[in-house]
Amino acid sequence: MTVPPLDFGPQTQVIAWLAEAVTDDQLGNATPCPDYAVRNMLGHLLGLSTAFRDAARKDLGATTDTPPTDSVPDIGPGWRAELPKILDELAEAWRDPAAWTGMTRAGGVDLPAEIAAAVAVDELVVHGWDLARATGRSYEPDPAALQASYDFLQASAEDPSRDAIFGPIVPVPEDASLLDRALGLSGRNPGWTP
Repeated sequence: MTVPPLDFGPQTQVIAWLAEAVTDDQLGNATPCPDYAVRNMLGHLLGLSTAFRDAARKDLGATTDTPPTDSVPDIGPGWRAELPKILDELAEAWRDPAAWTGMTRAGGVDLPAEIAAAVAVDELVVHGWDLARATGRSYEPDPAALQASYDFLQASAEDPSRDAIFGPIVPVPEDASLLDRALGLSGRNPGWTP
């Protein structure tokens, strides 16, 4: 493999743009994830971006070993500078063809690197929507990332253990947008509003 199957950069830029637009008074806003306010969603994005950056680098340790359910994530005072930097590093790490080969770890789970990449892209697409919806922003995910997210979610639709990760599938019309179909597969109601 000489060219990675997907460039994370366009989607990480969407996340960075959304995060930059978050005002301090929006940090307590509700999100489509019932246990997360905006500040927790930003903390989750920071943590998952760090974990999947390190998974791409095969730099396994504390960042890749911690299950995301261990605690409710939060942000520190430097998050506005830290998040775009980590997002850039995440995109750069997955530009290395070696990142997509062999085994790696994320969230305390050993998995093939290509699957880790699919999980990471899905997280960026779905949580980008969460953040946009919670803060009243428009949302246009990177089309290639959205397709990869949908493909990943569709492939897991018949897995009986999927509800523990995503929640029950929310039915959406067959002619719904690709984004709405992906959101439904992720257990979200595309019509959610704060």
